[in-house]
Amino acid sequence: MVLFLWTGIVCAQKDVTCFMGIPVDGTKSAMIQKLKAKGFKYDSTLDLLTGRFNGYEVMVGVVTHNDKVWRIMLQDKNGTDEGNIKIRFNNLFWQFGRNEKYLAYDKNAILGEDERIGYEMLVNHKRYEAIFLQSPRKMETFSDEERWEILRSLGYEAEDVNTLTEEQKIQMGNEFAGYVLENYWLKKPVWFMIEGSGTNYRILMYYDNEYNKADGEDL
Repeated sequence: MVLFLWTGIVCAQKDVTCFMGIPVDGTKSAMIQKLKAKGFKYDSTLDLLTGRFNGYEVMVGVVTHNDKVWRIMLQDKNGTDEGNIKIRFNNLFWQFGRNEKYLAYDKNAILGEDERIGYEMLVNHKRYEAIFLQSPRKMETFSDEERWEILRSLGYEAEDVNTLTEEQKIQMGNEFAGYVLENYWLKKPVWFMIEGSGTNYRILMYYDNEYNKADGEDL
């Protein structure tokens, strides 16, 4: 069976996205207290926290669904011009890329020197973002029982595997990997984007727990 592997570190407390070591989970009030313990200050009027993160002054929002935290959102407190925001974006991309806790979902998100982000955002509504997967669970950590539960959901039975051709086994491995990507790895995205215009560009950053996100259950 051909499967692609990734070595990552699972968040110690729970296999969900973590922000500064805090699982993106639980109640909003508990999350705010944990962030305050990290040095952030809470403004009850704005319902935001402020502080320094990765060397920058930021505003932090805690987003919930069904009383469970599913997103930590950060926004640069101070804006900057087009040239500097490109440098900031690329620096963040390289910082995440060098961190063993993350896997780049798109390795081509880096911005070139000639990229006209102001024009592209205004005229062509282009979105500049980079997505990383936090601490993807290693393939070898899946037990045989978990593997077969997944394979059975994909239509495979243990007694049929020995009859598969090599090509079919490769296909089965790819389907297994796709399932893990969709149902495990993509549940823990950390991503950032550029917003703004002129001399007032900012980075927005998101630490998402997709397990707690709205999934159409209220429709």
